[in-house]
Amino acid sequence: MAEAAVARETLFALRETIARLEGRPIPALTAAAHETLADKPAKEAAGIAKSLPASPMLEQSLLPIGVDDLDAALQGGLPLDALTEIRSLGLRDAGAASGFALALAARLHARASDTVAAKSPVLWIGDTVATMEAGLPYAIGISDFGLEPQAFLQASPRKLDDALWVAEAALGSAAFAVVILEVRGNPARFGLTESRRLALRAKAAGRPLFLLRQGGEEEASSALFRFSVEPAPAQARPLPDGSVLGGSIGHPAFRLTLEKSRNPAPLSITLEWNAHDRRFASVSDVQHPAFPGEYAAHSGADLPASADRPHRAQALGSVLAFDRQA
Repeated sequence: MAEAAVARETLFALRETIARLEGRPIPALTAAAHETLADKPAKEAAGIAKSLPASPMLEQSLLPIGVDDLDAALQGGLPLDALTEIRSLGLRDAGAASGFALALAARLHARASDTVAAKSPVLWIGDTVATMEAGLPYAIGISDFGLEPQAFLQASPRKLDDALWVAEAALGSAAFAVVILEVRGNPARFGLTESRRLALRAKAAGRPLFLLRQGGEEEASSALFRFSVEPAPAQARPLPDGSVLGGSIGHPAFRLTLEKSRNPAPLSITLEWNAHDRRFASVSDVQHPAFPGEYAAHSGADLPASADRPHRAQALGSVLAFDRQA
């Protein structure tokens, strides 16, 4: 019986190692362990449970988005000990990508209100080149977005190498609830090797790292998940009686595309962020038939067509050459 227990313990350890390398979700690993234990007698199962060492993989926590379709694609939620990439297609969409990253940080604080991680601040590391175009976080805006300014720290290194060093040191200290590293585009000094090192730091510290890539293209990285974020038109502000306030602007909305995951095809979904309740809600695409680039900036009626004008340009008359005046 002792040899069988040792063999099962070795099997569990191998499963954990494979899951760690593949980034598999913990619920599946835990379910497999419980199914195996359920097939054994109660006494033997109790003996195996005592012999199994406490694994950090079994205690891994996830951050659910709160939308069933997206959480299913994420296999439960975002892992809180890994690298997650959030990118915008262009610098004009930097506000949407930054807002989504801050919304995730606010949701993390709200979800873990009784844990040490919730009491820890959020660290925003902004590359100087990125902040020149995307701007800097604004305390009043952060508060209105659902995140307390006193729990927000910002670092502005002059060089990308310094920003990477600060990110590694912050993850190694485990003093922050989440570290947000903002970069612009696809810099040559930040490639697969650097992202792999940051991912290992996040795994060792058990804290999440959000890579905020402003105006960058898809590239290979060690991120378990990668989102592409675009702004989406907001709905009108809802009223307590269920109606909407005409002409108003409601909660901020994001158009998300889950580009990197275990799904065979990307998942696109529109979400709106409720800063008061700190939660996401899905928005039907029927309500938003057009997205940025497909409609005019002003949502009012189009200008009427010109009247009493010829339907085509008239031919030019004779061109005369006049002598240049002295």
